[in-house]
Amino acid sequence: MKIAILSDSHDNIWNLEKALVDVNEQSCDVVLHCGDLVAPFILAQMAEAFGGPIHVVEGNNDGDGRLQQQVAAGFPQITLHGPYAELELGGRTVALIHYPEPARRIAQSGAFDLVCYGHDHLQHREQIGDCLLVNPGEVMGRYGSPSWGIYDCESHAYSTQAV
Repeated sequence: MKIAILSDSHDNIWNLEKALVDVNEQSCDVVLHCGDLVAPFILAQMAEAFGGPIHVVEGNNDGDGRLQQQVAAGFPQITLHGPYAELELGGRTVALIHYPEPARRIAQSGAFDLVCYGHDHLQHREQIGDCLLVNPGEVMGRYGSPSWGIYDCESHAYSTQAV
């Protein structure tokens, strides 16, 4: 199983469109979004471009939770998790949160194979024990080149992808 990891879209529909084309071309099975979609219409854009499961945690710039829930209700493949998610995907344990500080502590717990976060818009990959701690960077492209990541459950390998 291949997991696409995105974060910090911040309404950049153009970069998100390019990233989702890449996600499909790379044959990813599931999409994780680490928060800061910003507008609820970004959920619809993701669901219309990707037919597999989409898991989303909220970021500090995701303002209209009620409208996000309404949009997500129209797409059965979207799951909104609130601020934190624990998932089992492809035989791996995965945690998803927006903020780097708790992400690091979660990775240090030793309970997960993969911990994903966003918020600071900086690409990061670090091995902590048996856990990979990753930030895919930002889809937005404000502070650097827009990027996303792929995690391969079978090989326990992560790579950053340019948008």
